[in-house]
Amino acid sequence: MNAEFFDALAQLEKEKNIPKAFMLDKISQAVAVAVRNDPDVGGENVELELDEENKTMRAVVLKEVVEEVENPALEISLELAREKDPLLNVGDMLRTPVDPMSFGRIAAQTAKQVIVQGIREVERGMIFQQYASKEHEILTGIVTRIDPRGNAYLRMIDSDEEGNTQMVLPQSEQVRGEELPEGSYVKVYVAEVRESTRGPQVFISRTHPGLVKRLFELEVPEIANGIVEVINVVREAGNRTKMAVRSLDPNVDAVGACVGNRGARVNNIVDELNGEKVDIIPYSDIDEEYVGAALSPARVSEVEMIGDDPKACRVIVPDDQLSLAIGRAGQNARLAARLTGIKIDIKSESYEM
Repeated sequence: MNAEFFDALAQLEKEKNIPKAFMLDKISQAVAVAVRNDPDVGGENVELELDEENKTMRAVVLKEVVEEVENPALEISLELAREKDPLLNVGDMLRTPVDPMSFGRIAAQTAKQVIVQGIREVERGMIFQQYASKEHEILTGIVTRIDPRGNAYLRMIDSDEEGNTQMVLPQSEQVRGEELPEGSYVKVYVAEVRESTRGPQVFISRTHPGLVKRLFELEVPEIANGIVEVINVVREAGNRTKMAVRSLDPNVDAVGACVGNRGARVNNIVDELNGEKVDIIPYSDIDEEYVGAALSPARVSEVEMIGDDPKACRVIVPDDQLSLAIGRAGQNARLAARLTGIKIDIKSESYEM
């Protein structure tokens, strides 16, 4: 059994990357807990003696030899100690081997719980370390099941294609109307990684604007190498995204770089987003220009900042562009306002006349 014990530790270290030293510490704690909970053994001071070379292990209870016992869990009288070892004197330590197989059911169950908790503890720590570095990144997962509430359970794929971490994509973070059949591959955005009392929590999303930003960074080399900068991204997932960009190189067209030759780059992202419309807006430090561009695809006749309020403007559009500028249920105007941070009041040319 001792050889099997050491083999099991080696297997844990290999398969789950759990350090052998960590597990030995937890097992020592488990044996100590079992001893304390076993009325037939007793004792508070427990040591685990290990010989990895010969693959042997034994637990011993240590008690100090005293004239008068005050704490039976830590002390033993000289008379009783000499019954076990006649050479012992007051102040010596009596070492009594304990057979773990002799533990009662409750003690053994308690020890098992300590070991299992130790494995969970290190696994949680490893998950946190693994995914904390991937916050604000895109991960790929395979849909394993959808629960009755619509939450999708994903098996995350690591670089070696052998991922085994399970994550939950809540229904609230899924794009409305998007189907996620079991077995399908899906890209998700790691919105936050948080340590909690229940272990590491990894919040993933398909609706977060960061998903679109990261997709463009992966698709557009000019963004990845810093020539084109993404200023802001706003999104109503499943319907429309607006992204403001600017070029740090006067010879590079930021919008053109994102669109790609014949729209190839942006179309790849639209396909990944299942047809969601993506408006790429040239950023400008001039508010009037920025607002006018943000209302794309509508044409704008005039933008006028209102009074002394730097965060409000009036926009005049041709009559035939009014509905396009506002958008269905006000979506286009709403996204433009969120993108620019400016309140937008849209009027038609005929209304102004």
